[in-house]
Amino acid sequence: MRIAVTGSIATDHLMTFPGRFADQLVADQLHTVSLSFLVDALDVRRGGVAANISFGMGQLGTRPILVGAAGSDFDEYRAWLDRHGVDTASVRISETLHTARFVCTTDADHNQIGSFYTGAMSEARLIELKTVADRVGGLDLVSIGADDPEAMLRHTEECRTRAIPFAADFSQQIARMEGEEIRTLLDGATYLFCNEYEKGLIESKTGWTDAEILSRVGHRVTTLGANGVRIESVGQDTIEVGVPEEKAKVEPTGVGDAFRAGFLSGLAWGVSHERAAQVGCMLATLVIETVGTQEYELRRTDFMDRFTKAYGDEAAAEVRTHLG
Repeated sequence: MRIAVTGSIATDHLMTFPGRFADQLVADQLHTVSLSFLVDALDVRRGGVAANISFGMGQLGTRPILVGAAGSDFDEYRAWLDRHGVDTASVRISETLHTARFVCTTDADHNQIGSFYTGAMSEARLIELKTVADRVGGLDLVSIGADDPEAMLRHTEECRTRAIPFAADFSQQIARMEGEEIRTLLDGATYLFCNEYEKGLIESKTGWTDAEILSRVGHRVTTLGANGVRIESVGQDTIEVGVPEEKAKVEPTGVGDAFRAGFLSGLAWGVSHERAAQVGCMLATLVIETVGTQEYELRRTDFMDRFTKAYGDEAAAEVRTHLG
């Protein structure tokens, strides 16, 4: 199964604030917030939702096709992704702009405040999915992640026109999108990915009810943080999957991307949605134990031991045949 992953390619600048953001906010002054935080640590890491998802899929051996735009400073990053099982041949390189930047501060409660500079990402709207499909011999699924909004709309419309199944995954872009754009991006999707907060925001902005949204997509996959994930499909029983026990909660950035990497890899393997979600939750656990979105190491034996402990022998036996 050939899966293309579209979305941002970026460098993450991750900072840690030892206090709590909530303690710094004055209730009657929220309309004029002016704050700076003295942070304890700064880590510069590779990131971007499409690159993070693709890295995770590469670790699981499913050879994803990364689709996005980067700057001329992408050479080292490209080599890293190539080395970790990602097809980067469809990344567009800008002649004038730098690769995008994500700057994020995390407090002691794992709340986050982040900003994103688009840079070369603005050129993703120039990418034609047909060119990608022709190069690799066709596409079975396109995951449309947070990206230049025009690129997201173009990729969605092209998937509809060319009858390519797609997954709608707006994440960070929901905040700047209007209801009509969100309706366009999710209508007819095979999968809709979101977290609980985003689910409510989607309903609020589109004006569609929970049931109406579910009727317009094949499957809705809602991540629930420490409570795992819920998968809903029209006319089918809801599936809920818990998360494995983590060794430590080090840094949450990229956890959602890792889940998607595992889930999409499960789809590529042809396993059930429940099994795919279990793989996603296991991979997400590795990320929360690590600083950085692509700094974890997937050791097959350790991965399967922990997966078995969390989900049982039968589930592990099925996943092991694909993981190797």
